[in-house]
Amino acid sequence: MDMTPSSPIASPMANPSVASPSRYESQKRRDWHTFGQYLKNHRPPLSLSRCSGAHVLEFLRYLDQFGKTKVHLPMCPFFGQPNPPAPCPCPLRQAWGSLDALIGRLRAAFEENGGKPEANPFGARAVRLYLREVREMQAKARGVTYGKKKRKKLSLQQPALPGTGAGAGTSSHGATPI
Repeated sequence: MDMTPSSPIASPMANPSVASPSRYESQKRRDWHTFGQYLKNHRPPLSLSRCSGAHVLEFLRYLDQFGKTKVHLPMCPFFGQPNPPAPCPCPLRQAWGSLDALIGRLRAAFEENGGKPEANPFGARAVRLYLREVREMQAKARGVTYGKKKRKKLSLQQPALPGTGAGAGTSSHGATPI
């Protein structure tokens, strides 16, 4: 299978009876093409098979110039304020959520185009650490915290203790029958 970033990902144009791709699939194709262009314009040009996590980090840093998220520097008087009262000269960057979603799409596209999961540069440890660092830096700069999403707990009845009659109506593993 051709792994070049310029190769199409399941093009709907090949078969007109196929529904148009989802928004996610379209974005994934656009992202894959953009990354392919980045590799082609890289000096020296870089093939995908020689691409590493370090090259992915270069790409993410390159994308920062097109960002729209104000990230206050530690010396800025608005550092740590979610809604600053006035403009400041701090740089615009790509938002952490956008980078995280982009890496997820590129990771999937890499494997859909014949790449082996264990050789996926988008899943490299350096990329994961960079994303974590960006998230933490942006959270501090804006004065917000990113907590883990809380999972809803299933309400389970206590298992019946022998001879107490507590937990009547429960199955043998203690969960309420449906």
